[in-house]
Amino acid sequence: MSVTAPAGFEAAGVAAGLKSTGKPDVAVVVNRGPLKAGAAVFTSNRAKANPILWSQEAIKGGVIEAVVLNSGGANCFTGAFGFQTTHQTAERAAELLGVGAVGIQVCSTGLIGTGDDVFRAKVLDGTAKAIASLSVGGGDDAARAIMTTDTVPKTAVHRGGGWSIGGMAKGAGMLAPGLATMLVVLTTDAVLDAAAADAHLRSATNVSFDRLDSDGCMSTNDQVTLLVSGASGVTPDPEEFASALAAVCSDLARQLQADAEGASHAIAIEVVGAASEQDAVEVGRSVARNNLFKAAIFGNDPNWGRVLAAIGTTSAEFDPYQVDVSMNGVRVCSAGGPDRPREEVDLAPRDTHVLIDLHAGEATATILTNDLTHDYVHENSAYSS
Repeated sequence: MSVTAPAGFEAAGVAAGLKSTGKPDVAVVVNRGPLKAGAAVFTSNRAKANPILWSQEAIKGGVIEAVVLNSGGANCFTGAFGFQTTHQTAERAAELLGVGAVGIQVCSTGLIGTGDDVFRAKVLDGTAKAIASLSVGGGDDAARAIMTTDTVPKTAVHRGGGWSIGGMAKGAGMLAPGLATMLVVLTTDAVLDAAAADAHLRSATNVSFDRLDSDGCMSTNDQVTLLVSGASGVTPDPEEFASALAAVCSDLARQLQADAEGASHAIAIEVVGAASEQDAVEVGRSVARNNLFKAAIFGNDPNWGRVLAAIGTTSAEFDPYQVDVSMNGVRVCSAGGPDRPREEVDLAPRDTHVLIDLHAGEATATILTNDLTHDYVHENSAYSS
């Protein structure tokens, strides 16, 4: 049930004809209350899609009545027409739900730079169709409707003491941080105000989606949204809720990593012994975005020299000649020099663990990424055709 697992939510996913496959492509998630609080974080890309521009303004009041999402078109760089389409989508949903348009978040995903009157009509009709199909059991359909190049829907649920959190996500490419990643909708029936929801969401995003850096490419449409119904009547311990929300977000982030376009390895780059968490993140991300390293992992080559070369480009505090590097449990580099033979490293498994010990402090961070494969290049060479 994903986003409809917590009490107070209904959802639907329908086919509006945006996808040539005839698969579901418009989803709606509605908060029935009694609370209508919410929070959202957005891509920090300066090139923002029209739904992001709308949603950033709409969320300022801390109220979310519903989220309308479409796949099959990003509605980005489509000019005034595109923003009008987003505005009309919010207005149509608000009219049918009997609420104000400012309470509607709008999300889109798909090809950039395309959109016409037919696209608009399909989005609006799909919105009406989805609202007419709303149900407590509609969460799974909604999760399927937001898929693009995804091969499977991504959902997660956490059940606490009388309250719960649900979530759905889409994303298989352009997975890089920037306050948010891909499209994600989270719901909870816990009692929270908008300020608490915002603080918890930003904290959870920081240690989950912001640490997923599959291909270093930041989208124009990324948004993570949290809706709060308060229907459980339970106010959870703040630390317990923060931990649970972070766990749900981390679960979804790993599902996104596992479904990354064309990937043959899901790589966790764990940095320990850093002088600060910021340093640990910077070092991990430098490896995650290094194409030579990613190509080596694709070829099952434990080339630790590429790791040291990548981290040497950062401003993090450490001595390159004191760094240890392990791959899948085998320390191949010790104090900046060779250690165990490369032949001892087995990189055949899809899950790959790289451990980097900077010996500069106590901070740690893990960045998630994937290898660079022929299939990734092929899939993205013909995305718009």
